[in-house]
Amino acid sequence: MVKIVYTQNAINDLVRLTDFLIEVDIKAASETIDLIEDAISILDRHPLVGRAVDEEIRELVISRGATGYVALYSVEEHKNAILILAIRHQREAGFNFN
Repeated sequence: MVKIVYTQNAINDLVRLTDFLIEVDIKAASETIDLIEDAISILDRHPLVGRAVDEEIRELVISRGATGYVALYSVEEHKNAILILAIRHQREAGFNFN
């Protein structure tokens, strides 16, 4: 079984996305976190399902209605882990990670 690890940056992204949604709709914030976590859990069984960005990084598209989210991740085979690097809404421009 592959371990899924969220970087601090990815956790910060989840907090940022949730904070934004809480102002609009608390129920939507909770549902969105569940949606993102469920989608990312698929990587346990199918780590290469996301689109390759380069040799080391992949993108997982997480649909939600007409829009959705994108999770940036890497497959760390030597550690038997998936490293979640960043998460953003599809309408946001680019990722902020290091």
